[in-house]
Amino acid sequence: MKPVGIFGGTFDPIHIGHLITAESVFEQRELEKIIFIPCFISPHKTNVKSIEAIHRIKMVELAAEGNQFIEVSDYEINKGDVSYTFDTLQYLKQQYENLELIIGYDNLVNFHTWKNPEGILELTKLLVLKRKSDDDEKKLHNFYDNTIYINTPVIEISSSEIRKRIAAGLKIRNLVPPKVDDYINENSLYSR
Repeated sequence: MKPVGIFGGTFDPIHIGHLITAESVFEQRELEKIIFIPCFISPHKTNVKSIEAIHRIKMVELAAEGNQFIEVSDYEINKGDVSYTFDTLQYLKQQYENLELIIGYDNLVNFHTWKNPEGILELTKLLVLKRKSDDDEKKLHNFYDNTIYINTPVIEISSSEIRKRIAAGLKIRNLVPPKVDDYINENSLYSR
C-alpha cells in the first residue's frame, strides 16, 4: 500500500507555494494522497494571533478543490487547544499503516523541541523539504540523519507576506488560489 503524506500547518492563509510543494512531494514519493491538517493552535506559535480556525480550514478546503491527491482533515481544528504532531499521528496511525510527515527544513532545525520527536519517528517517516541553500546548515541535533530529504522547487511565498500585502491593500491574486482570494475578500480577512 502506498504511503499517505501528512502536511500540517497554520495555513494562515494557504498559498500556491503549499500546493506546488505538496504536488512535488506527492510525485517524488509516489504517495496515495496528502492530507492537509490545519492546526488549531501551533505549539510554536502560541503567542501569535491567527485568523479564526473556521476561516483557515475553509481556505484549505477551497484550495484543495479539484486536487485529486489532496484531502483535508479537520481533526486538529475540532480537537481544539494546542495541536501536537505526535498526538495527531497517533490518531492517524489507527487509520493508515504507512505515514510520511512533510515538514520544512526550518522545522527540522527545531524538531528536537517538538513533543516526543522519537515517538514521531516511530509513527512515520520524516520528509524534509530541502532547498539547495540548506546544504550549508549545521546539524544541530541527531534527528538530521533520520530524515528523507526531498528537493522541492524554491517558492518565495509566505503567509506572513500575504497578510502584509492584504493589510496594505495590495493584490494577492497570483499568490493564492482564486477561490481563496475570493474568500479572503468576501470575509474581509487580514484587512486592518
